[in-house]
Amino acid sequence: MRETRHLDPAERGRIVLAHGQRLPTHAHDRGHLVYPATGVLSVTTARGTWIAPPTRVAWTPAIFAHHHTAHGNADMRILFLSDALAARLPTHPAVLTVSGLAREALLALTAGEADTGGRAPEAVDRLHAVVVDELTAAPEQPLHLPEPADDRLRALTGILYADPANQQTLAELGARVGASERTLSRLFGQELRMSFHQWRTQLRVHHALTRLAAGKSVTDTALACGWANPTTFIEAFAALVGETPGRYRNRQLPTGSGSITPVSRPNGKAGEGSRNRLPSPA
Repeated sequence: MRETRHLDPAERGRIVLAHGQRLPTHAHDRGHLVYPATGVLSVTTARGTWIAPPTRVAWTPAIFAHHHTAHGNADMRILFLSDALAARLPTHPAVLTVSGLAREALLALTAGEADTGGRAPEAVDRLHAVVVDELTAAPEQPLHLPEPADDRLRALTGILYADPANQQTLAELGARVGASERTLSRLFGQELRMSFHQWRTQLRVHHALTRLAAGKSVTDTALACGWANPTTFIEAFAALVGETPGRYRNRQLPTGSGSITPVSRPNGKAGEGSRNRLPSPA
């Protein structure tokens, strides 16, 4: 997978990423927002993977080592926040709903070459505050795939990462990984704070986002991600993403006929608190 440079924390602006392009694992001393004006962006840390379509913004606090991956051609907007503003947002990575007002402020602040359109510093500060005001009024969105620690859960989730359309029950998957249905159900609640059904639905929606961003049809995506019919897929997708898959797909840029990049589990190199630094630009 291709990698490219990231912005220094002193900068704000945009990076346009092609489908499947990835920014290298890194960490910052300041928290930052990432908004995909087009496409879909995934943010991966040791805690799991967050997915942000254009109706959402991804928040990564300072110090969390992470990497970004584009699904579809992604117009990635990056905004670093002051410590005072960052303190108003969650202490963990999160995906938040982006209102129309927050979206326009983010786009204005990241219009190009890290400039601010001739605005006075006070006006720039007010726009930052508007973005955070809007985000603090928005609930966290369930677009997070937590990463398990238990070996049995890791084996089970690995099976489903590789094949989101897998229809096996929890009991059947348990037989493959050497754990009972009851044990696995308990582990999902204890470690991942969600049920097996909820986790698998999240995984399938994540995978669907990447397929739709790459130009696949709603029907093909529904079948490839494990739904028996498009209607149930549309309902599950809209409940999590906030819009129908058809509308979401129609807003994406053409991405050609390249291969699909499925949602993948974290690579283990993005541990919290890691002070990884970015490689020099190529």
